Amino acid sequence: STQQHNIISTKVGIRSSEHLNDAGFSRHYLLSAVEQSLTRLGTDYIDVLQLHQFDSFTALPQLMKTLDELVRSGKVRYIGASNFAGWQLMKAQAIAEQYGYEKFVVNQVYYSLIGRDYEWELMPLNDDQQIGAVVWSPLGWGRLTGKFDRENPIPAQSRLHDTAQFAPPVNEAHLYAVIEVLKQIAVETGDTIPQIALNWLLQRPTVSSVLIGARNQTQLQDNLVAKDIQLSIEQIERLNQVSAVYPPYPYYPYWNGQFTERFKSIVPSQFI
Repeated sequence: STQQHNIISTKVGIRSSEHLNDAGFSRHYLLSAVEQSLTRLGTDYIDVLQLHQFDSFTALPQLMKTLDELVRSGKVRYIGASNFAGWQLMKAQAIAEQYGYEKFVVNQVYYSLIGRDYEWELMPLNDDQQIGAVVWSPLGWGRLTGKFDRENPIPAQSRLHDTAQFAPPVNEAHLYAVIEVLKQIAVETGDTIPQIALNWLLQRPTVSSVLIGARNQTQLQDNLVAKDIQLSIEQIERLNQVSAVYPPYPYYPYWNGQFTERFKSIVPSQFI
């Protein structure tokens, strides 16, 4: 069948109707939502079921038990989280370990050259728990598509000024500094700015894949080339340096040994 050669993933948790029970991770809603997804997708199973965000109203033992039952039933193959805090994800993993339930193997996260918050807590967690990161908004809500720079700034009326409620805000001076280096490397390699930004992500520890929000076939084909381009060590280091943001408390690398040898290669030298 076609599904044998593809992976079907879907997310659950965001309110799907005005009905009181059609949101969150209650046993009632999860079982119902999976059945509805199977019907809409026309399939017998979902390869990866991802939870859209943490639900503080559902007890984690109940959640992990329900997810385990879905996997054992054959309706779901693997489970993933999305937008969890580090302690939330690790607590869920610990409960799964304690009771012998299925663990999360995927973590969908926001990560880009202009949003590296993922690196402080979730990247080391994913590495420790052998969880693959699937990156959403890898081009920073379209800021890294090559359309904008200091000479052609984001228009005042652009929706990009209103994305702070969905992802960390982006300082425009920092944004344009990153874009300037991307432009320089694009000239050196002959690749596009999106290709370089995506390739940088694909080389980061724990990153398994990126989600592409292409609007048309041309954009999609351009983005797909990203996996094949070759950036030099020097070019990658320039991107590391210009995109670096000083680690917040309590992640000072020199203080608590947050960065093992595995991660030191991705951290700008001034932070080690």
